[in-house]
Amino acid sequence: MPVTTPIHERLSDLRREFHQYPEPAWREFYTTSRLAEEIEYIGVDQLHLGREAMNPAERLAVPSATEIDRWREQAREDGAPAEFLDRLEDCTGAVAVLEHGDGPTVALRVDIDGLLREESPDETHHPAAEGFRSRHDGIMHACGHDAHMTIGLGILEAIAESDFSGTFKVFFQPAEEKAGGARPMAKSEHIVDVDYLFATHVGLDHPTGEIVSGMVKPLAVSNLSVTFRGKSAHAGLAPNEGQNAMQALGTAIQNAYAIPRHVDGTTRVNIGRVEGGTAQNVIAERIEAEAEVRGETTHLMEYTKTKFENTAHAAAAMHECEVDVTVDGQAPRADSDPELAAIVGESARNHHDVDHVIDSIRFGASEDATYLMDAVQKQGGLATYVIVGTDHPTGHHTATFDIDEASLPIAVDVLTDAICTVAHRDPLPSSEEDS
Repeated sequence: MPVTTPIHERLSDLRREFHQYPEPAWREFYTTSRLAEEIEYIGVDQLHLGREAMNPAERLAVPSATEIDRWREQAREDGAPAEFLDRLEDCTGAVAVLEHGDGPTVALRVDIDGLLREESPDETHHPAAEGFRSRHDGIMHACGHDAHMTIGLGILEAIAESDFSGTFKVFFQPAEEKAGGARPMAKSEHIVDVDYLFATHVGLDHPTGEIVSGMVKPLAVSNLSVTFRGKSAHAGLAPNEGQNAMQALGTAIQNAYAIPRHVDGTTRVNIGRVEGGTAQNVIAERIEAEAEVRGETTHLMEYTKTKFENTAHAAAAMHECEVDVTVDGQAPRADSDPELAAIVGESARNHHDVDHVIDSIRFGASEDATYLMDAVQKQGGLATYVIVGTDHPTGHHTATFDIDEASLPIAVDVLTDAICTVAHRDPLPSSEEDS
């Protein structure tokens, strides 16, 4: 169906549509196709889809070809525009580019994937009551990415209609929840000319009407898959003949949580999922686990990851097993530049629906937008990560997460104003803060 109504008049409708069709990391085929349709309606100078939007060799946490094909067909059944779906091949995501004469290159990054969790059908849950609950069993937009991409489209339309001078790009990034999608975009040709980068997230316990203009001190993170392989045997008749992958995992878990903390700052380690074994009377020959390590700096994350890998290999050797540790997703540490955050703060303070502005706040969690931030900062540009407050009745990643749609136009207005302000003022000095 042709798009004919301006996006700024459809923010809530768009967000609700995206909410109904959540897709997991690297399987956002319906989402990307609909984004492309809206971007074409806005009118851009360049639209890069799928593999064209990134360096595909740098992707992390890519699912099997079977899974990718299944979700492509699901998108087709859901009514994804075929002209765009057929361009995506095996890769999702988009980069939209507006060229408006001389000036800096300014970019916005928004994420587009959903979470693998069931959405509540309870009638007290607003999306269920209003008929826009997820149509896909076992997956929902429980973190606000439906809002983020809607905001991205709204800003793209607003910049297209403004007196912005320069080049404006929007990175519609897949696979944030797996920390797998920012790296290939950060290692692509699309980032090399970016002078200023804005990233954004809604909520995070900040209410509607509150803006955090610059997030600092996110934890660098590495998501790990661990597979122990041993030899099965009868647990009663011949336990000595087995090589117990379960024991190897148990030893690894015990020792992973005992990894020494570091004098230079915060570290984290967690084993969050374990699966394997066959029966109570069989020595387990294969066990799989998923873990994560984090650090206050990229160096501290790498320290913890190395210690974790050493622990896993030592546990495997102790029990005569083999082990593989692979990186599924990763994100470095990067802080918002105060010079750019200050411009967001100024725009927010001038907005009639913003009643509280926080200049800087410690993030404490992890976000792979830091790959893009780090890339821009290393080439002399500035970046900031903006939190747009929204009332949410329950926490992020819960079955009843929802947003206050009144926050959508606030986000569009504030970030559009900040982006235009950057384009029309003298170049800003690069931040000297360590990112």
